[in-house]
Amino acid sequence: MFQPKKKRPRIRKTMSGLIALTLLSSLVLPSVAGAEPMEPSRVQFTDVSVQAGQSVHVPVTLKQPDYSAVTAYNMQIDYDSSVLEIVRITPKYVGGNFPSIVENNESNFHYKIDNEAGWVRIIWADLTAGEHPVPMEQQLFDIEVKAKNNAAPGTKKLTVNREDAEHWSFTNVDYENYTELSGGTITITAANSGGDNSGSTPTPNPGNSSGGGGSVSPTSPVVTPVPSTPAVTKGVDIYVNGQKQEQSARATTSTVNNQVTTTVHVDNDKVINQIGSGLRTLLLPITGTGKGAVVGELNGKLVKTMEGSNAEVVIQTDSGTYTLPANQIQVDQIHNQFGGTTPLEDITIQIAIAPSAASKQTAIQAAADKLENTTVIAAPVDFEVKAIWNGQQVNVDRFNSYVERSITLPEGVDGSKITTGVVLQPDGSLLHVPTKVIKGNGQDSAIINSLTNSTYALIYHPATFSDVTNHWSRDDVQDLASRLIVHGTGENVFAPDRSITRAEFTAVLLRGLGLHSPRSTEAASFTDVKTGSWYEDEVQTAVSYGLISGYADDSFRPNSEISRAEALTIVSRAMKLVGLAQADASETTSLLSTYSDSAKVQAWAAEPVASAIKQELVQGADGKLMTDADISRAQSAAIVKRLLAKAGLI
Repeated sequence: MFQPKKKRPRIRKTMSGLIALTLLSSLVLPSVAGAEPMEPSRVQFTDVSVQAGQSVHVPVTLKQPDYSAVTAYNMQIDYDSSVLEIVRITPKYVGGNFPSIVENNESNFHYKIDNEAGWVRIIWADLTAGEHPVPMEQQLFDIEVKAKNNAAPGTKKLTVNREDAEHWSFTNVDYENYTELSGGTITITAANSGGDNSGSTPTPNPGNSSGGGGSVSPTSPVVTPVPSTPAVTKGVDIYVNGQKQEQSARATTSTVNNQVTTTVHVDNDKVINQIGSGLRTLLLPITGTGKGAVVGELNGKLVKTMEGSNAEVVIQTDSGTYTLPANQIQVDQIHNQFGGTTPLEDITIQIAIAPSAASKQTAIQAAADKLENTTVIAAPVDFEVKAIWNGQQVNVDRFNSYVERSITLPEGVDGSKITTGVVLQPDGSLLHVPTKVIKGNGQDSAIINSLTNSTYALIYHPATFSDVTNHWSRDDVQDLASRLIVHGTGENVFAPDRSITRAEFTAVLLRGLGLHSPRSTEAASFTDVKTGSWYEDEVQTAVSYGLISGYADDSFRPNSEISRAEALTIVSRAMKLVGLAQADASETTSLLSTYSDSAKVQAWAAEPVASAIKQELVQGADGKLMTDADISRAQSAAIVKRLLAKAGLI
C-alpha cells in the first residue's frame, strides 16, 4: 500500500519479515491511541539555486513539538524530469546501529529513484520498538539534484501530494502525525560561460564599453542610525552549496527608528577556506524576524571569490528572498570608487530586504487609487545593495542581467489575485516589473526579475476590453493590460487590429521588460524626436539598452507604422537582454526556408526574424512571414508576452 502510483518500488525479498511488517504497520495502520497533536510537525525542503549542468544538495529537515516522536515516515517527491534529475539520497538520521544506506539495500531506510517518470520515494521506520524516534529537530536526509545541461533559467519545485497517504505519511508512537511541508524551490541559472556549457553559446553581455551594463552610485557619507535597543548577537548557520556550515555567521538584532533589523555577519575567511573553488551558492536563511529588516553582510574579498566561481548569494527571510549573482555586485567598480588601493576584505557589502517606509507605502497606495480597478495586495518591500568603506557608501542599483527577488504573500492571500509587481516612479506612477506567482504550501510567492534595485509592491489590476472578447488575442491583450504593459485607445476599447507606430511598439516592449529609465546618461539624438514628446524618454531608454538605432539619416520616425521585420529586429535585440539564444547562420537559412515568402525577407532582417521563429515568438500565417506588412497592436501584445514567457520572466 505504500507504493507510488506511477511505479511500484520493489523491496528486496531479502528484507526480513519483521522489517516489512514494521514498515507496513508504521506507515498505514490507523491511530490506535491518543489524539492528534495541537501543533503540527514541519518538514522543510531547503530552497536552493543551481546552474544548468550542475548539481546541488537540498537538505530535508523535520521540526516537531517536544511531545511528538516520529517513528516512521514515507514520502514520494515529484519533480520535472525534463529539467531535473535526482543523483542520490543521503540519509542523515537512521536511528540505532543500522547499516549504511544504499538504494534498496536491507536496512530501515529505503529509497527508489525514477528519473524517467520524475519521482523519488523515501521510506524510513524505527525498528527498535520506539527506542530511536526522530529527535525534535533533525535533518532527515539530503537530496542531490542536478539541473540538466539544457535546463533553461527559471524555477522548479520539488512537490509532494500530501493528500495521498501513499505519498505522504508521518507516524508517531501513538498516532498518525499531522505534518506540514514548506520550501523545495530550485532556482536554475544559466550555465557558467567559462566552463563546460555542452556547446551552448554564452549570452553576450549587454553592458556598455566601460565594463558592464550595471552601475554603482557615486560615493556618499555613511549615515549610521543609533539603535534604540541593545544589540543581541547569536551564532547562526549558513549553507554553502546546500551544505550546512555551522557557526559560520553571527546575527545581530536591534531596533532602529521602530524598525527591527537583523544583520547577518558572515565569517568571510571561514567560508572562503571551506569553499575552495567550488562555490555555487551561499545561502543565508534568516527566519523568525517577521516584518523586520534583514541585512546580509559580506566583505569584498568573499564577493570577489564568489564572482570568480560564478556563484550567487541568497538572502532568505520571512518576507522574501533575494538571489544575487556575485558578479552583479561589480566589486571591481566599487573598489575603484574607493580609490583602488583598499584591501577588498576592508570593504563591507550589505544586501538588504526590508519593509518600505510608511511614506512609500502611502505613495504607492495613492498611485494605485489613481488607477481604475486596482488593489495593493501586499505591503511594499525594499531590496538594496550597498558597499561601505571608511565612512563612505556606494549604492549598487543597476545590473547587467535580470536579478531575481521574491516577495512572500501574507497568509491567506491567494496568488491568483496578483496581476503584477510594480515599482513607484518619481512622478508618483506605478510601472510594471516582470512578475510571476509561484504556488506554495500555505503561502504563495511573487517572483520579480529586474535590472535595478527598488521598492516593489504587488497589485491586482484586472483589465478587459469589449473589442477583444471574441478576438484571437484576448488572453494576451488582457494579461498585458492587467500588468500595465498595454493600454486601451478609449473607453473599454483596445483596437487590436490597428497598426502600431514605432514609438508605441518601443514603449510596449520597454514596459514589458520593466525598463523605465536609461542605463546611462549618454543622450540619443534623433532629428525627429522632439523634446517634451511623450515618447522622448522611451526612445532614450531603448537606445541606451541597444534596442533601437534609427535610420541612416539620423531619424527615428516615431509616428511611422512599424513593419513586422522592424519589430522583430528590435525584439531580437531584447532576446539578448533576457538571455534567449538567437539563430545562427545555418539555422537562419533552415528556419526561413519553410515559408513561401522567405526570399522577400531583407538581409538585415533575416537573422532577427529567424531568431523569433526559433524561440516560437512568431509563426507566420498561411505559410508566409509577411515581414514587410505592418504589425498590429494585437500582434505586438502577443509577441511581447511570448518573449517574456519564453524568458521565464512572467
